[in-house]
Amino acid sequence: MMNGVQYFLVAGVLLALASSFASASDPASLQDFCVAIDQYDSESAVFVNGKFCKDPKLATANDFFFSGLQNPRNTDNQLGSNVTLLNVDMIPGLNTLDVSLARIDFAPYGVNPPHTHPRGTEFLLVLEGTLYVGFVTSNPDNRLFTKVLNAGDVFVFPVGLIHFQFNVGNTNAVSISAFSSQNPGLIVIANNVFGSNPPISPDVLTKAFQLDKNVVTALQEKF
Repeated sequence: MMNGVQYFLVAGVLLALASSFASASDPASLQDFCVAIDQYDSESAVFVNGKFCKDPKLATANDFFFSGLQNPRNTDNQLGSNVTLLNVDMIPGLNTLDVSLARIDFAPYGVNPPHTHPRGTEFLLVLEGTLYVGFVTSNPDNRLFTKVLNAGDVFVFPVGLIHFQFNVGNTNAVSISAFSSQNPGLIVIANNVFGSNPPISPDVLTKAFQLDKNVVTALQEKF
């Protein structure tokens, strides 16, 4: 079990590693930092990289700070997992810095379901437990790369590729992920396909997935 100091040391190392390949996702910053502020709360803001920037003279340490990442999260849900994402919306000082961080908690046999991050590569480190992880390459190969990870093991999920994490142990598991983007984005495959708003036509999904239309309708109702 790691203490709070160790959690933040691990997080710092992962962010440093993520920043080494961050230029592949976000444009390079042209200034020291750009603290994000609400677009309607500015008298002298500059629009940069998707967020308005606070006047650097008004920035404070709290713009670069978050507390409590060491605390376990509630995994009492259908998936048995909980993702705490620290992106630019949570830490305004991340704006233009091309990195973000997440803590992922897993109940026994909990899963972080197949998903993609369209704007960032993910660098995952297991802190506790045992995870079965993997990603699938793009068409036409659709190669599956998988690995069973234990505490201290790391794995990289390339930007944009479908990937997942599954706790194969009968105890809780915890991992930390660093991303090469201040806002890597998230597309959960099942949620986006079967839970879109408004719904995708069942005729489209029936044909695409080669499923009975009643099955498609049931999945859409579920998601």
